[in-house]
Amino acid sequence: MTVHFIGAGPGAPDLITVRGRDLIAKCPVCLYAGSLVPKALLDYCPPGARIIDTAPMSLDEIVAEFQRATGEGQDVARLHSGDLSIWSALGEQLRRLEALDIPFTVTPGVPAFAAASAALARELTLPEVAQSVVLTRTSGRASSMPETENLAAFAATRATLAIHLSIHALDKTVAELIPAYGQACPVAVVFRASWPDEKIIRATLGTIVAEVAKTNIDRTALILVGEVLAARDFRESALYDAAYQRRFRGRDS
Repeated sequence: MTVHFIGAGPGAPDLITVRGRDLIAKCPVCLYAGSLVPKALLDYCPPGARIIDTAPMSLDEIVAEFQRATGEGQDVARLHSGDLSIWSALGEQLRRLEALDIPFTVTPGVPAFAAASAALARELTLPEVAQSVVLTRTSGRASSMPETENLAAFAATRATLAIHLSIHALDKTVAELIPAYGQACPVAVVFRASWPDEKIIRATLGTIVAEVAKTNIDRTALILVGEVLAARDFRESALYDAAYQRRFRGRDS
C-alpha cells in the first residue's frame, strides 16, 4: 500500500500531469482538498472509490484515513492544489507517514505562479530586467513569517515577486514594496488562475489597491510585482542569438 501525494495543479482539470491522472485512476481511495481542488478531477477515480474531502478534517483524521487504507491494503491518491513544494502542508503528513512506516510517493503539479504567468502571457524573467523570481507570502493566522523573511528585504533585490496568500493584506503589502519599486512599478493580481472565473487586474503599485477595491476579490489570488510585467524594450536572450555559440547548436563559429 502506498500514499501518492499528487499536485493537482492550479484549477483547470486538464492541467494535472499525466502521471497524476494515472495515479488517481488506479487508487481505490482518494483524499482531496475540497476547497481548492476541482471536483472534475474526481472523475478520474475508479468506480467504487472511497472519496474523502479533507477540507473539514484535522491532520489526525487525515492520517487515520491513511492508516485505514494501509490496513485494507489500498493505495491512496492524496490531492493537493497547485504544486506540493510550497505551502501544501506536505511536510507534516510525510513526517507522520515516515513514523508509521507507510510508503509514499510525491508527484509535482503546475504551481499557481506558473498558471498566473501563463494567464498574463508574460515571462517572469527577462534579460537585464529580472533574473530571479521570489515566491513568498505575508504572515497569516495559519503561519507567521520568519523574522529574516520580509517584503522589504525581498523588494531590495527588485526581483520579480510572486506573493501568495496575501490579497487580504494588499494595503500593507503595497506600502512595504513602494519604497523599493516605486509607485509606477507594474503589478498584476490574478484571481483563481486557470479556473472558469479567473480574473486579472493589471495596475501599478500606486493604483492596485483602488483597482482591487472595485472587485470582490479577497482570497485565492496571487500578486505579481516587477518590471517584467510591462517591459517591452529589453535585450533579447543570447540563447537564440545567431552569433552565440552553444553546445547544442553545432556551428563551427
